[in-house]
Amino acid sequence: MSDAVTNWIEHHAHRLTEFDPAAPLTDLKPLRAMIGGAKVVALGSSIRTSHELSALSHRILRLLVEFSGFRSLAFEGDDPHELGLDEYISTGTGDARALLSVARTFWQLEEVADLVEWMREHHRQHPDDAIRFARDLRRIPDSAPGPEDLAAIERDLADNITWWLEESTTKIVHWGGIAHTAVGDPRAVSPAPEPIEHRNAGAYLRERLGPDYVSVGLTFHHGLAPFEIPPPPEGFADHVLGQVAMDAYLLDLRQECPPSVESWLRSPTRTRLIGPAFDPGDHESFHMSGGSLKDWFDILIHVNEISPAQPLD
Repeated sequence: MSDAVTNWIEHHAHRLTEFDPAAPLTDLKPLRAMIGGAKVVALGSSIRTSHELSALSHRILRLLVEFSGFRSLAFEGDDPHELGLDEYISTGTGDARALLSVARTFWQLEEVADLVEWMREHHRQHPDDAIRFARDLRRIPDSAPGPEDLAAIERDLADNITWWLEESTTKIVHWGGIAHTAVGDPRAVSPAPEPIEHRNAGAYLRERLGPDYVSVGLTFHHGLAPFEIPPPPEGFADHVLGQVAMDAYLLDLRQECPPSVESWLRSPTRTRLIGPAFDPGDHESFHMSGGSLKDWFDILIHVNEISPAQPLD
C-alpha cells in the first residue's frame, strides 16, 4: 500500500525548493490555483518551532498577498493589536523584536520577526492597499483549560475569524497549529490521560464557509526543533509521507487518485502534533487522531527534515 501511495505522490506533488522568505515564489505558484477564490486559507503547522515550516508559511503568505489579494493575517496566539504589532506595521512605531519579546514563546522567533518586518515594508510600499493583522478579541484562560474550556476556545477562535472576515471585508490567512486549523469534526489531541476530543475551529469554519475555507497542513518527518524528533512510527501518516523521494513538496489532496490511494487518504490515521512540552522518549504519544488526511486537509505541504527556528536575539 505505501509503495502505491508514495508513487502516486511522487507523480502528482510539486517539489518545493526554497525556504528563504525573500526568494522568488516560483515553486509555490501551483498553490494559487489550488487556493482558487477561497476567503480564508488556514496554514496549520504540526510544530511551531521549525525554521522550515515557519519560512514556508511566510512564503505562502507572500504568495497570497502579492498574487491572490489576501490582506489580513490571523496569527494564532496573542492579539497583535494589543501587543502593538498592528500599529508597528502601519506606522513603524516601536520595535518589532521588542514587541514580540513579550508575546507567546512560539512568537519569540527571528522567523516571526522577519514576517513582521516584511508586513511593515509591504505597508510602507502600499499604504492604500496594506496587509493587516486580524484583531483577536478572545480571552484565553490564564490557568490550564479543561476539556469544556478547550472546546469553547475552538468555537471562539472560529467566531473571531468569522467576525474579522465580515468586519474587515478582506481575505484572511490564518496561521496557526493543525489542532485548530484542520477540519476536525471532531478530532482528538494527545498526549493526555484520555485523548481530548472535540470539534475544532477548522470544522466550524468549514461548516460556515464551505469551500471558501481551505485547510493547508504543514507536516514533517523528523529533525530538530530544537529537541530531537525521531522518525514517526508506522501508523502515522507522516511515516508514509516521509518515504516520498522529495525533500519537500506540495500536494492537493482533492485531486483524483486510484482507489488504493483514495482508501489510504480517507483511512483514520495519526499525524504529529508537537508543542513545547514534547518528550522525545515518548514521541509517538504526541499526535492528532480522529480523522483522515482528507478529512483534515485540502492541501498538504510536507518537509522531510526540519531544523530549529531561531530564537529572538
